[in-house]
Amino acid sequence: MLLGLPAHRAPNTTHDRKKHHSMRISRAPHTGVPASSEWITGDARIEELATPDGPSRTQVDSVHFTPGARTRWHHHPVGQVLVVTAGTGFVQRRGGQVETIRAGDTVRIGAGEWHWHGAISTSSMTHVAIEELPEDGRTAEFAEVVTDAEYGSEEQVEPLPQMSRAIVMDQELPEPLTAQRVEIRRITLAPEHAAGLHIHNGPVFGNIETGSAIYQIEGQPETVLEPGDTFYEPAGARISRFDAQNEGVTFLAYFLLADGVNAELVTPEAA
Repeated sequence: MLLGLPAHRAPNTTHDRKKHHSMRISRAPHTGVPASSEWITGDARIEELATPDGPSRTQVDSVHFTPGARTRWHHHPVGQVLVVTAGTGFVQRRGGQVETIRAGDTVRIGAGEWHWHGAISTSSMTHVAIEELPEDGRTAEFAEVVTDAEYGSEEQVEPLPQMSRAIVMDQELPEPLTAQRVEIRRITLAPEHAAGLHIHNGPVFGNIETGSAIYQIEGQPETVLEPGDTFYEPAGARISRFDAQNEGVTFLAYFLLADGVNAELVTPEAA
């Protein structure tokens, strides 16, 4: 479906189920098309990111609403998830209040739940729409337009909190550590550069600013670090992977150091 909008085709035909596909990557930018006035009041543009393929019934679209643009009242057979990636918008379920959504917010919409969503009047809004389409080929059902009276006004935009706090890491150390100073380094790895197996002489804390990297402490599962993620490297731990992906990676590394001790990185050959 597009934006929770009608799908291009019914998923999972018998032929589809017999297909076996390997991983495929579609590079940005993706081609966008104007949204139909049958679904949208105002102007919106839809970029198709993924369509039902083989056994998968997942439809993913990125939808950009210009200021004031919004969907009609509609519902989805098995529900939908919206992830706001830019701007500010409104969302409302039937019988509920108009609620403000901003970049970083996620909205889960229940199966058959009537609702609408779109941009506020003074800001555009972009979200990713994710939907599992039913095997019987049903798509979203659209009904009446959202009237100006139903649509939220600027006075209804919920203000951002003046301050927010969130604990992103609470890490115990294996033994008491006397630290006289903290050294913070901003480190950038070029695209697809691998830092290689290495060991630090003290604990290292870090957070990803941009890009992403595959990270692994030897003997533990690997993970992908992305912007906002934090990591902890115990003193003496063998870091088997810190491999920048195709966009490179920039991160802040915090070294807790005792008096007279400098941060050191040791390679296995020297260990």
